[in-house]
Amino acid sequence: MTAKDAQRFSRRGFVASAVSASLLSRNCGAFRELSAAQDAPQANAARPQVTRYPLYRASGTHRQLGQQHGEQAKQHIHAHLDYMCATMRVSRAKLRERAARFQPLFQTHCPHLLEEIQGLAQGAGIPFADALAVNIRGALNATRDGGCTAFVVSGRGTADRQILSGQNSDMFPAMIPLAYVLHLQPQDKPEVLMWTFGGMIGYHGINSRGVGHFANDVGGGPQPRFGMPHYPVKRLMLETATVGAAERHLRDVPLWANGNYVVHDGSGAILDVEATTAGPQRVTDDGRGFIAHSNHFVCAKYATPANHRASAADSFSRLRRINQLIAAKFGRLGVSDFKTFLRDRAGDPNGICRFAQTSDPAADWTTAGITVASIIAEPARRQLHIAVGNRADTPFVVYRMHGS
Repeated sequence: MTAKDAQRFSRRGFVASAVSASLLSRNCGAFRELSAAQDAPQANAARPQVTRYPLYRASGTHRQLGQQHGEQAKQHIHAHLDYMCATMRVSRAKLRERAARFQPLFQTHCPHLLEEIQGLAQGAGIPFADALAVNIRGALNATRDGGCTAFVVSGRGTADRQILSGQNSDMFPAMIPLAYVLHLQPQDKPEVLMWTFGGMIGYHGINSRGVGHFANDVGGGPQPRFGMPHYPVKRLMLETATVGAAERHLRDVPLWANGNYVVHDGSGAILDVEATTAGPQRVTDDGRGFIAHSNHFVCAKYATPANHRASAADSFSRLRRINQLIAAKFGRLGVSDFKTFLRDRAGDPNGICRFAQTSDPAADWTTAGITVASIIAEPARRQLHIAVGNRADTPFVVYRMHGS
């Protein structure tokens, strides 16, 4: 991202929280109180009225998956579109025009997902271009939309000798009413369980073959270009059976911007990939048995002073802290430990569990963003533990695939 882009992002920053609060309240009646609480000046102290994300399930062909998804998440999708228009300051017509430019990329790299997006449009009662737009998101406006602290621990690091992975997802509080958990059962591919929002068919999660990925934005690095959004690529990764196959998508599909992925599979393999517009860079565990990542480059090629200056300042302290916490209990780690780690507030307000530094609606996520979801994956048990927001007393809810 250029300095000019960064300035534009700082000004726009997916902000407009007063506008988005009104839109979300209108479109998401079930989440009205939560939205108002999270966008209030005292958002960090507000008690969410909703303590769990809804779970939606879909099965069948890709068209059927999309239609069932769209029918169940209709309110979230409409609110997401309103939010995008408000924060990007564009009309719905302009949003559709921008989205249409990306359709050839989808046709080349994931035509079956276009079928699913067509079903999504039908189920949600929106034009196809709108359903495509929510699966492109930031690339429509050349902006980034959050932080995150992600991890994966190999079987030798846990008490039950099974992989644990997950992350905190750090975004604007207004994203909370848009989010839900989605369980997909395609006819000819692995089942998928992921945390997502507003009609996006690919985001953080696991599949029934033990593959999982969790992701972070990264500061600096190779410049953005016209390319595929990360969200459909995330879904393609969840259609694979191995770390190597998931990594190939990050090498073969041209990405619009840089991002990081911690990845694992059912064989016990773990890996981190800093996926850039110039190609992926591998980051291994160096024999430690775990990998953590936040919002700055750590690979030798891009871990430069210039890129680090372009990164969120608290990324470095969050990474040090999660590494310390994991190392201290390595070999004995369990889900309960990560429930504590992901709620850790050392370094407030920018601890692993992030709190906003301001309620200014013109601020970017580095000062106004919070932890909107804490996610812990148990891929061998085919389940996710997810807590809403950043309050320590909000419970983790278990979401399972069928048959687990």
